[in-house]
Amino acid sequence: MLKTIRLTALLAICFASAPLAQTSDTLKTVQLPEFIFKANKPFSTIGQMPDLKDNTIYAGKKTEVIRMDGLHADLSTNNTRQVFAKVPGITIWENDGSGIQVGIAARGLSPNRSWEFNVRQNGYDISSEVFGYPESYYAPPMEALEKIEVIRGAASLQFGPQFGGLLNYQLKKGNPNKPVSLEMIQTMGSYGLFNSYTGIGGTVKKFSYYGFLHHRSADGWRNNSRYSTTTGYISLRYEITSKISLSAEFTRMGYHSQQPGGLTDDMYRQNHRQSLRERNWFSAPANLASVTLNYEITPKIGIQVKSFLNLSERNSVGFTKAMTIADTINQKTLQYDPRQVDRDSYHNYGTEARMSVKYTLFGQENTFAGGIRAYKGNTERRQLGSGTTGTGPDFGLTNPIYGRSLSFSTTNLAAFAEHIFQLGSRLKVVPGIRIDHIQNTSKGYINTTDAGKIQPADKARTVVLFGVGGEFAASEKTMVYANFSTAYRPVTFSEITPSATTEIVDPNLKDASGFNADLGYRGKVKNFLSFDAGLFYLNYNNRIGTVSRDGGLYKTNIGASVSQGIESFVELDLVKMITHKTTFGSLTVFFSNALIDATYTRWDNPAIADDATRSVKNKRVENAPQYINRFGATYNLHGFSATCQASFVGDVFTDASNTVTPNAASTTGKLAGYEVIDASLAYKYQDRYHCRLGINNLADEKYATRRAGGYPGPGILPGNGRNFFLTVGATF
Repeated sequence: MLKTIRLTALLAICFASAPLAQTSDTLKTVQLPEFIFKANKPFSTIGQMPDLKDNTIYAGKKTEVIRMDGLHADLSTNNTRQVFAKVPGITIWENDGSGIQVGIAARGLSPNRSWEFNVRQNGYDISSEVFGYPESYYAPPMEALEKIEVIRGAASLQFGPQFGGLLNYQLKKGNPNKPVSLEMIQTMGSYGLFNSYTGIGGTVKKFSYYGFLHHRSADGWRNNSRYSTTTGYISLRYEITSKISLSAEFTRMGYHSQQPGGLTDDMYRQNHRQSLRERNWFSAPANLASVTLNYEITPKIGIQVKSFLNLSERNSVGFTKAMTIADTINQKTLQYDPRQVDRDSYHNYGTEARMSVKYTLFGQENTFAGGIRAYKGNTERRQLGSGTTGTGPDFGLTNPIYGRSLSFSTTNLAAFAEHIFQLGSRLKVVPGIRIDHIQNTSKGYINTTDAGKIQPADKARTVVLFGVGGEFAASEKTMVYANFSTAYRPVTFSEITPSATTEIVDPNLKDASGFNADLGYRGKVKNFLSFDAGLFYLNYNNRIGTVSRDGGLYKTNIGASVSQGIESFVELDLVKMITHKTTFGSLTVFFSNALIDATYTRWDNPAIADDATRSVKNKRVENAPQYINRFGATYNLHGFSATCQASFVGDVFTDASNTVTPNAASTTGKLAGYEVIDASLAYKYQDRYHCRLGINNLADEKYATRRAGGYPGPGILPGNGRNFFLTVGATF
């Protein structure tokens, strides 16, 4: 963004530009002309986190910051394929064309509602339950974002349970230079798409504010895929003193989304837009709130205390049997059969306090950053309810007793610290440690018989993580970075719950554990080249599976996997490389590539240990493509821009056994790789008005990124075909 610095008085210019008038002993004020200095806008929309931000250390870690201003992407539908294009190695589930939920992962992990990331908004948790059910049903509208911060696996020391890293959505703030600033964005598109975003914010003396109202609805590309979502947000900030500020924010999202269900492979080949389910609906209203206190004790000592609250739900109703069974009117009752209702409620709250201290030792500035966290999560899970025979989004019951009812709770206390040791002028070493104490409880029943009652459980454990990172400045604008950090992922609620009365859960079930390691080289060359290339290694131990034992099923830790590979990103402004003149505009190209080898290294199932055809050892991890390559080019000239982007993603297996031929229900089977091209034209006038015309999936590629074993399938879930959009916007 162009930064304008207005100078109304400068002593040196005073003497140079206007004489100081003086009569006797009286000084006469002379009005000086206004000077406006404009800094050049960075040519790239991708950057890195600073060493220290919000009392959190990011030095020595692999980080990416997506700057939304100037991003050439379809924001109206939260098109993650385009938004995350410059972050190498991001796997995306693209079956949800509504953009309501974001499903991404990295380094061979599962993209299921981004559950391998620690997902946050403005620095606080927004997933359903961080420890027992880390799926994220809420995602903010991309028009509301200032930037997206992505930190790979080394984020575990500062942010806790995850293997994928941190995903933090940073929302826009009030204009610091105006009391009122208004932004309006309207989008129309294929298949009835209507998207409206209105944001308002500003600053009045010590008070600043920002709020938005967003609505999106469409019929959907597939049959039976209508949706409507509305999100509102308000943030308030007050500077108590020049060093102390207090802020509060609240987000409310509500939506209904029709679920078209999965397809068998034969159906997919015949017509991948078809749907055999018209009565399946989903809704996940979310209420998020936070209060933040910032205190800059001195220029080198800062404190931040952030408290947050998450009151959310997950509701589904539908006909959930295999796609080979039609959902038709019962000839005896002349009505549809009752639908299944599943409902979750999440009540989570917590506080994080962070502190940073800069000090000088042996002539070098060092930095300490640490904090504490207290968190409480409560989940009520009610499933297998008998719903209505209707067709709309009705989540009511015809029988008040659910077939399954479970209650879970999590209590977490944590302490963490990292330290930047500056060794000489070029080398930084960053050791760190984290201690998490976790206590889980569970109770309820898995069916309504006496045998279906589960024994109340109360499990506590303490997890210690450690790591070390470093940076070496190879030149003024380039550096080598490396890190090693241990990580863990707690046992999820579904894993500690038996699926049937014949299944027994290991009372000593362990959390998944392992580590992440990175080695990379990143930086800039003059003002036309930006790059980041590196190696990664992810060890994922204590994977959970089910084995046969004593005539029944036994759920326990039986496996391990390793993901390793190369991630690289290069962006180049071809015009700036040749000339500094702006007459020819700018032509930037980027290359975002990842080679991923994700395989199982151990699977201790005694039933198949001696059967090489059934063992999953040395087989590829499911949902992990071996390559993800994205390329793009953007040409800018006098407010006009044209963008083309291509994504090339390799094939994936959808189960650990690496099944190639789909089963009858199409819940397992290999998915072919795919290539998708997107293009758009845009015009911006006076930095105030803009419009964009785009085509997603230009070549109308037929592809799928996911098979579902249950909800929202079961079956193969296709990605969207060709669609168009037109966006117009204005800022005042």
